Amino acid sequence: MLFQNIWKLLKAYFSKEDRLFINAVQSITSQRIYNVYIYKLAVNHSSASEINIYGIKESNERLEYLGDAVLGMVVADYLFTQYPFKEEGFLTEIRSKIVNRESLNLISRKIGLNQLINYHKSNYTVVPKSIFGDSLEALIGAVYRDKGFDKCRKFIIEKIILPHYDLDELINTTTNHKSKLIEWAQKENKKIAFKVLDSKESIMKKQFTTQVVIDEQFYEIGYGLSKKKAAQDAARRTLEILEVQINE
Repeated sequence: MLFQNIWKLLKAYFSKEDRLFINAVQSITSQRIYNVYIYKLAVNHSSASEINIYGIKESNERLEYLGDAVLGMVVADYLFTQYPFKEEGFLTEIRSKIVNRESLNLISRKIGLNQLINYHKSNYTVVPKSIFGDSLEALIGAVYRDKGFDKCRKFIIEKIILPHYDLDELINTTTNHKSKLIEWAQKENKKIAFKVLDSKESIMKKQFTTQVVIDEQFYEIGYGLSKKKAAQDAARRTLEILEVQINE
């Protein structure tokens, strides 16, 4: 009761614009926010950043970095718990589908976060879609810093994963990472190869190791029980590094 009274008193000092912003963020997160500044920073794109008194550009990039790490950890832990008998490759595949940029861009618009993002409109003829997903990760970073890990985990699971992902559908949808990577390389006029590095045979199974080579530059290494699976794993890892956005 005391906290509620203090909060009401503090809100009286906020401008109308600030109160609207606070209500919007609390509606998105379903949590009362404490540090208003950090949420404003979360939606402040680098194109609209200003230099503060310490000579640092104030944008959401640091919060995006933090939110990306927290999101990946929460999703990994959630999948680890939900599928106790699935192998690492399965868990990694589903996680990558959940945290990929295209999915985050879409969710950001669905929850209305795109309406809060501050960016310099004159810098773009068309707004880059990545702004939306980046800001969602920054929001996650802000919730983590403001509310702590448990509340942030609750936000990610209850407001991002459960309402916006059908895990059964994700599982049944197989992504051909090798084809995607080859398609990207052709579009960018790059030479791509999948080099089999090694194969190790044990009593129970044989494992292959494959590395992606693009324009004679070595990229990610993949592993699998067949050459095909190793190539797919290497392609998936490389796509994650390149952050290639290819529409399904």
